[in-house]
Amino acid sequence: MNRADMDKRPEDVSGMFSDVARGYDRTNDILSVGNSVLWRIATVKAIAPEPGERILDIAAGTGTSSAAIAKSGARVIAADFSPGMIAEGRRRQPDIEFVEADAEKLPFGDEEFDAVTISFGLRNIAHPLTALAEMYRVLKPGGRLVVCEFSHPGNPVMRLGYDAWMKLGMPVVAKLASTNPDAYRYLMESIEQWPDQQELSRWIRGAGFTRVAYRNLTGGVVALHRGRKPADAATRASAARRRAPRTTT
Repeated sequence: MNRADMDKRPEDVSGMFSDVARGYDRTNDILSVGNSVLWRIATVKAIAPEPGERILDIAAGTGTSSAAIAKSGARVIAADFSPGMIAEGRRRQPDIEFVEADAEKLPFGDEEFDAVTISFGLRNIAHPLTALAEMYRVLKPGGRLVVCEFSHPGNPVMRLGYDAWMKLGMPVVAKLASTNPDAYRYLMESIEQWPDQQELSRWIRGAGFTRVAYRNLTGGVVALHRGRKPADAATRASAARRRAPRTTT
């Protein structure tokens, strides 16, 4: 079982998610104490999908979030790097287009999508900054980014209760509800190591996005981050210069 460090091996994480694909949504509903539905509703509202728009849902898993977005009339592409998740998603959501894809090397051209979203998947990517740069690349000018991810409660009492649930409650429930409890041990470790809301906001700005903001859900257990790819060519060029690697002699 690979540990949830920042040097994740994609093949290990992909295989782990393939192992839990069939019971993934049910287990998440239990572990989130029903909040996963509310987080999904908030994410779709933040995306604000419109009929006819093309939207990329990265780390889409079994397509539950993709199907919720598609109800708007938008065309949703569900991308995931786990073959098992893709297979289960195609079985459950036959009307959604699924694509097996590495978020660090998206198999799409520049400026293809009106919106890009990723829910609870950014922390599973070995190089999240590279993935954010790819999301920026495939977005049209003016396109929207929405990232829903576990985060860190700011209120001390909330944080204490959440830490107790993570360390004491979740392992017990995961052992009873999941076919692979080790996968949820990884989940806990990855959440603990993930940066806070302010740091993730800095990452998103560093990728070139503007109008970056976040909103806490469930007291900061989850944070909903948003950004825009600048519509103005000059602003995009300035962002590109800031992102360019510096060379030393």
